[in-house]
Formats: sequence, structure tokens, C-alpha cells
Amino acid sequence: MATNVVFGLLRMAVLVAAVGQAPIAGYDVAATATYVWLGQGLLAVVVLWGDKTLSDRVRSGDVVVDLHRPWHLQSALFAEDVGRAGYAVLIRFAPPVAFGALLFPFRWPSPGTWAVFAVSVALATTVSFGLRFLVNTTTFWLLDHRGVLALYTSATWLLCGLAVPLAFFPDWAIPIVWSTPFAAMLQAPVEVFLERGSPWPLLAGQAAWAVAVLTAGHLVLHRAVRKVVVQGG
Repeated sequence: MATNVVFGLLRMAVLVAAVGQAPIAGYDVAATATYVWLGQGLLAVVVLWGDKTLSDRVRSGDVVVDLHRPWHLQSALFAEDVGRAGYAVLIRFAPPVAFGALLFPFRWPSPGTWAVFAVSVALATTVSFGLRFLVNTTTFWLLDHRGVLALYTSATWLLCGLAVPLAFFPDWAIPIVWSTPFAAMLQAPVEVFLERGSPWPLLAGQAAWAVAVLTAGHLVLHRAVRKVVVQGG
């Protein structure tokens, strides 16, 4: 948590220096502070980096036990991730947001936006899980997904809106970055919270990506388990 807050302060120093003289793409100091501290809180809820839960079990061979259990592996891991995200809302999201709101100008949404924001965060978490699951399933073929994970993490950091708001990108690049699933993971919930336009197109885009990545993960898993080779046996 201390590291999270320190990085939030560093991001504040850089971005407020950029928008302090005049707003950029509608982001003034208050909107920028809200963006920074929401991002610091959401990155642990949504999980913007990869994970190795499934890949490690594939490498060790323990995935064979998982595949023999009376469940659907993707659904079971998704349920586990939902529980993790719910815990992170209390432990990792609320404290940095409260810290930022106490020390910096903060832009709170209208009461009706909170429910829409909660739905957006849930969809963002779903998209993130779907992408992380796909990255992990590459281990069935590669036996080591660290290279894929490094590429995924680099792309996420830039394209989800964590480095800078996507509105800061050049005009020609904005439609491109918004056409990827990464924007649905962080920038979309922030846009909903800041009430930058109608939230419904954002939610529709998030829902579409959630369905797409979960479906892709189901198909890839089905293909992967047709023939599983376990190292050492």
C-alpha cells in the first residue's frame, strides 16, 4: 500500500505539471487527481499485470488434477478471481482513493453514477481475467509463458490508460487504442467515474470485450486439453 501511494504521488507530480497551466483534453487538476488515484486503486482490483496461477500448474503437471475435478476450469478460476477482486476493493482500492481525495482536488460523480461505475469495474475485471487466462493458456504449447506475459504487461501499461489518459494520445491514435480490449480494463471505468460523456457506449464496449475474451478462452482451453502432455510422465 505504501508503494502504491508513493507511485501515485510521483504520477501526480508529473501529470499536474502537465495540466497545471491549462487543461489537456478536458483534464484539469481535479480530473487528473481523480484519474491518478482511481488508477492506483483499480490496478489491483482489475489486475493490470499478468499472473501465473494457471501457467505454473501447467508446467508442474498439476493442471491434470484440475481437469479431472467436477468443474469447468475457466469458470472455477473466474470465480476465484471475482473473490480476489472483491477483497481488493476494500483493501487496495478504497485506501489510495481516500488518500488522494483528502490531499488533492477530487471530482466526485453524481450519486446515480456510482452504480454504473460498479458495473464498469466488474466488466473491467472480467475483461482482465479473460485476457490473463488467454495468456496463461499459451503455456500448454510453449511450456513457459514469461515472454508472452512480458509483452502483455508492456501493452497493458500503455494501452489501458495507466501511463497517461488515453485522451492525451494523438488524435489519430485515440480510435486505435479504444478499439483494443485494454481500454476496457482501466480507462473506461475512469471515464464513467468522471462522467465524461454517456457511459452506455463504454459499458457496451466493455461487455462486448468481456464476451469475446471469455469465449476465446473457452475455445482455446477446449483445444488445449484435447491432448495434454505433462512433463515427467
